[in-house]
Amino acid sequence: MKRSGLVILAIIAALVLWGISTQRGLVGQDETVKNAWNKVQSAYQQRSDLVGQLVNTVKGVANFEQKTLTDVIEARAKATSITLDAKDLTPENMAKFQAAQEQLKGSLSRLMLVAEQYPQLKATENFTKLQGQLESIENGVKADRNTFNDAVQSYNVKVRSFPASAIAGILGFKAKEGFKADAGTEKAPVVNFETK
Repeated sequence: MKRSGLVILAIIAALVLWGISTQRGLVGQDETVKNAWNKVQSAYQQRSDLVGQLVNTVKGVANFEQKTLTDVIEARAKATSITLDAKDLTPENMAKFQAAQEQLKGSLSRLMLVAEQYPQLKATENFTKLQGQLESIENGVKADRNTFNDAVQSYNVKVRSFPASAIAGILGFKAKEGFKADAGTEKAPVVNFETK
């Protein structure tokens, strides 16, 4: 009787230790996702801060297209109004967040295209500097998004794999949503070098 009691105690102790280890692993990966998400938000905030400086620089050029500036300002306001906590990374929330960021990115692209028509703006040292910073920030955003997606994938594999999924379900750990490709990127661009 003593021997079977010790075996049962050993099994229970092993299960408890396994549960604690699994919980710690889930918490560690959850924190990695949160940290990666904070880096993504920081990169987007850096871009948003730069947009304000860029708009103010462009405003100084006489007769610059007001609608383009208004679009950028509105897109920036919308992008910064959507705050998303790492615990709320659902497909719906991520889609809203990503759509707002893509709207800002699109309006910035249009601003840069329109700016090409203003030689005095392109000659401004401050504009050129801001344009270079914006390109650098966009590269940082891409890198941070990739790091975030890697962290989400690793976390989701653990949360969804048995037997860790049992502990994850009990403790409320749920799969998280990563970034998806931007709308329309599944279609290859048409490049035509023919001249008439």
